[in-house]
Amino acid sequence: MDEHHSSVGFSVRHLGISKVRGRFTNFETEFAVDEAGLATIGATIHLASFDTGNAGRDEHVRTADFLDVANRPTLTFRATAPVRIAESFTVEGEATFGDKTTPVTLEVEWGGVQQHPGDDKLHAGFSATGSIDRTALGVGPVAPGFLSSAVKIELEIQLVEPA
Repeated sequence: MDEHHSSVGFSVRHLGISKVRGRFTNFETEFAVDEAGLATIGATIHLASFDTGNAGRDEHVRTADFLDVANRPTLTFRATAPVRIAESFTVEGEATFGDKTTPVTLEVEWGGVQQHPGDDKLHAGFSATGSIDRTALGVGPVAPGFLSSAVKIELEIQLVEPA
């Protein structure tokens, strides 16, 4: 993965009237394509890298009130089956946080493959969007009207051909 050209962003409604946007700055992706052209997809997000641009809020969200990164440091995503790459496609998978797992569907827009003139390696890219139910993963508080249970996800990923 090209970390300089990849991002994991999110947004969640606050009080039902506005969106708080942020990102995770530390994550890894797994993307392998077999001889049949089917891709196996996964990712790990390191939750201590939670960043909304507001240090006080970010520190609070990392506590046991929300993410509890001391006890649950990562969120993982795994596609439940290999997928065929196309101009656009859907990935069905599961997000796991601590001891809880919930289904996640990602809508993917394939960007294509290009040879990078600087390193002569193949680079591939895609954009993906989806939503995770934070309450199904035990990320609190559960207070109707305070914070939406749906967290929207936006991925921009650039992959690099392995050496």
